[in-house]
Amino acid sequence: MEKIGKYEIVSELGKGATSVVYLARDPFADREVAIKLVRAEAFAHHELGKRFHKLFVTEASLAGKLSHPHIAAIYDAATEEVGGYLVMEYVDGGTLEQYVKPDTLVPIKTVMEIAFKCCKALDYAHQHGVIHRDIKPANILLAGESDIKISDFGAALTVTSQSTQLTGIGSPAYMSPEQLREETLTHQTDMFSLAVVIYQLLTGHQPFTGTTSAGMVYQIMNVDPAPPSSHRPEIPKRIDEIILTALRKAPSDRYATWDDFAQALASVFDNLEVSDDIVPDAEKFSTLRRLNFFRRFSDVELWQVLRLVKWVKYVPEQSIISEGETGTSFFIVTGGEVKVSKQDKLLTVLITGECFGEMSYIGSRHLPRTASVTAAGHVRAIEVGADALSHATDACAHAFESAFLDLLVSRLEEANMRLSSLLLDRGASNV
Repeated sequence: MEKIGKYEIVSELGKGATSVVYLARDPFADREVAIKLVRAEAFAHHELGKRFHKLFVTEASLAGKLSHPHIAAIYDAATEEVGGYLVMEYVDGGTLEQYVKPDTLVPIKTVMEIAFKCCKALDYAHQHGVIHRDIKPANILLAGESDIKISDFGAALTVTSQSTQLTGIGSPAYMSPEQLREETLTHQTDMFSLAVVIYQLLTGHQPFTGTTSAGMVYQIMNVDPAPPSSHRPEIPKRIDEIILTALRKAPSDRYATWDDFAQALASVFDNLEVSDDIVPDAEKFSTLRRLNFFRRFSDVELWQVLRLVKWVKYVPEQSIISEGETGTSFFIVTGGEVKVSKQDKLLTVLITGECFGEMSYIGSRHLPRTASVTAAGHVRAIEVGADALSHATDACAHAFESAFLDLLVSRLEEANMRLSSLLLDRGASNV
C-alpha cells in the first residue's frame, strides 16, 4: 500500500487484530503523521462490527476538538474501501509500556513530571466534556524525557453526547471499581486509572494483581494496595499518600478536581533530589500559574509560555539591565527582589510577580532602557524575548497583549496616585 487517501505511506509502525498503524507523510501540511487504519473486515461482524464502528466514530468525532500540548492531536478521519482511518500526530518516543518493569524504571522526579502533565491534559479533556476511560501505559506516548501525549480516545465518554455510550470497554487492570460495576462515570475514574499507571512507573509492579482476571477484579473492588514505597523504599511517604488517595475505592474519597491532584504532585518536588540547574516543568507551570501577570492565560497558553521564555537566575548585585542600553526583552520576577535605579539613585524595589523592562517590548524595539535593574539578592526570573513571542500562537499573543494592557493601566493608576499625593502635599505646604 502506497497511499491512504492523500497520505503517502512511509512504513508500518505496528499492527493488531483489527488495525494497522502506519507512519505517513501529509504532502499538504508537509509533516509526518501516524495513521491508524481499522480494517474493513473489523466492521463486518454483526455485533463486534457495531462495537468497532462506535469506537471509531467516537475517536473520529474528536478530530480538531482537543488541542493541548499533552494530548496527541487527531487531524483527520475518513473511510475507504480498505476501512476507516484516523490521521494523528506522530510521536516518535514510544509508549510508557517500556518503563513499567522493575529493570527499566525512570527517576522518581521524571515520573512526577509525567503524572503532572497527564493531570493537566486530562483536566483539559474533562473541561471539554471528555472522560478518557482507557488510561494505561500503552495510551501515553513519550515526546521527550518527560514530555507526554495522551492518545487513543476511542473509549472516551463524551459527557454532553446524547448517544448511547458503550460499557465494558477499557483494560481491566486499569479500571476503577465504578467502571467495573458499569456505574455512571466521572473524571475521577480517569484519576484511578492514572494512579495505577503512576504506581507502575514508580515500582514496576501493578497495585492490584491476581492469578486470574476475576482475582484481579476482586482486588480492585475490595483490597487496598500496598504503598509504592514497599516496592521502592526511596519513594517519599508523601508520594505514597498521593497515589493511595487517587486509588481509593469510592470516587468521592479521591481528589475532587484534577487541579487538586496536580497540585499535590507538584508539592513533592521540593523533597526530591533535583539538580539546581534543572527546574522541573511541573514546578515551572505552577510558578507561572501563581503570577498575576498570567492570571488570564489558559493552561494551553501557559504551557506554550513555559516553552517560549528563558528561566534565569542572578546572584546578589548582578546587573540585569543597564540604563541606556537597548533591548527587546522584558522580565518577570519569580523569586527574590530587584533594585531599580536611575543615575545611581534608587527608585524602587520590585518583588516576586512584578515586571520590568516591558517598555522596550511594548514601545520601539530600539528604545534605550531608562533605568538600571540589579539583583538585590539571589533572584529567579523569566526573560521574555520579542523573537520568542513572534512564534506564539494568536491566542497566546492576544493573552500577552491583554496582560500588557492590564499592566499599563495599573502603572497609570499608580502614577496618578503619586501625582495626586504630591499635589496635596504641595497644596498643604502653601496654606
